[in-house]
Amino acid sequence: MNLMSRVTRLGCALAFCCLALVLWGVPGTRALNNGLAMTPTMGWLHWERFMCNVNCQEEPDSCISEKLFLQMAELMVSDGWKDAGYQYLCIDDCWMAPQRDSKGRLQADSNRFPNGIRHLADFVHSKGLKLGIYADAGNKTCAGYPGSYGYYDIDAKTFADWGVDLLKFDGCYCDSVKHLADGYKQMSLALNRTGRSIVYSCEWPLYAWPFVKPNYTEIRQYCNHWRNSADIYDSWQSVRSILDWTSSNQESVVPAAGPGGWNDPDMLVIGNFGLSQDQQVTQMALWAIMAAPLFMSNDLRHISPEAKGLLQNKDVIAINQDPLGKQGYRLRKSDNFEVWERPLSNLAWAVAVVNLQDIGGPRSYTIPIASLGKGLACNPACLITQLLPVKTKLGFYEWTKSLKTQINPTGTVLLRLESASKIASKSSL
Repeated sequence: MNLMSRVTRLGCALAFCCLALVLWGVPGTRALNNGLAMTPTMGWLHWERFMCNVNCQEEPDSCISEKLFLQMAELMVSDGWKDAGYQYLCIDDCWMAPQRDSKGRLQADSNRFPNGIRHLADFVHSKGLKLGIYADAGNKTCAGYPGSYGYYDIDAKTFADWGVDLLKFDGCYCDSVKHLADGYKQMSLALNRTGRSIVYSCEWPLYAWPFVKPNYTEIRQYCNHWRNSADIYDSWQSVRSILDWTSSNQESVVPAAGPGGWNDPDMLVIGNFGLSQDQQVTQMALWAIMAAPLFMSNDLRHISPEAKGLLQNKDVIAINQDPLGKQGYRLRKSDNFEVWERPLSNLAWAVAVVNLQDIGGPRSYTIPIASLGKGLACNPACLITQLLPVKTKLGFYEWTKSLKTQINPTGTVLLRLESASKIASKSSL
């Protein structure tokens, strides 16, 4: 099967659409009212690592099949992933048969999923996990399998009957921006009509951005999280491009995030082949700062202890899952350093300092304490703990002081700042 990137397909699919559209409005914070994704969703998704490998005869251990997902479900429980918070086991594209059944329903490829999706969902649920699945708003999926256009209610009911808990809904092969938007809205409503709790993961703004400014107020009313930028690859260049896109558009996207609805910068590629250890630390730290859904795409059967420890780091996951639900943002950029910060519950803050320079050795960066957390994080003082790359208690810092850090090339230092007054009030109880 000849696969183009999803963004390339987008350009082909929308090339002839009518662009006489009014720009959409400003971001808001009203969320899809299905009670789900109150903190960013965590799980495992096959796409980046396994793509659309359907050759089970020659590559039985890495093709998209029932066997692969059964193995991953077992490992998510036995190796501590579920306990760390990774709850959703998600199927991406290429699970379907080439045609719908005689009643117009989607069906799994019978050779690769011989027992069907319902059987797989039952097994996943028996492990205390949840199952995610993939479909597309257009006439075909990005890989050319049957799309949901014209079948939104049928497909939503099918997924509910199977026991699906999350739907990743792509946007390939839509012939206009209106078709795209209507498809995402109709599937959202169709999922709600089933009465089953199904997290709704959209790619709506990704496909809209080339033509109109997405209306995040509207998107939040229909989706639990949404992709904004191009698919991630297993490379530092890809991770950095996503960070650059997010910081360049943060005035639009950051206010949109909150409990029930999140910006999705795409999968975690930690534990694969393309990132150094420092770059993996950067991805984990910044995905926590961005309040991003944490969907690993790796091979849990073959993962290093370092990658596993990073992905299961309780302190970093706690930042990602912080109940205040505020997405972080880039505070400043200078001399190939970036400083990102995120407000947390109980007046705490998370701060990430990134060394973007990819030549030479470790470099020092000095942060004026008063510049962090809108001047409030350490006023009059705070306790600072370094969480990454190695957890270290740095001690109390007064508002007038500075903090000097040393950061490896393409690496990140992740800090947690806790208000001294808040700590004092806790100790007095």
